[in-house]
Amino acid sequence: MASDYDIKILFGSNVKKYRLQKGISQEKLAALSGLHRTYISAVERGTRSISLDNIKKIANALEIEEFKLFLIE
Repeated sequence: MASDYDIKILFGSNVKKYRLQKGISQEKLAALSGLHRTYISAVERGTRSISLDNIKKIANALEIEEFKLFLIE
């Protein structure tokens, strides 16, 4: 069954949602995850594909389970 959403946009908007809920900047999320701020920005905009390793790094930095970054809400 095909879906009508872009997985990169969905993932990125969820990263942004959880980051804002946590009250941290992109720069802080980048530092906590060991990634670059411009990479976090591109992920949040849905313009960057992301590896499984980096998904785990971001989820750990946000203190959430990885699957939550893929939920449609």
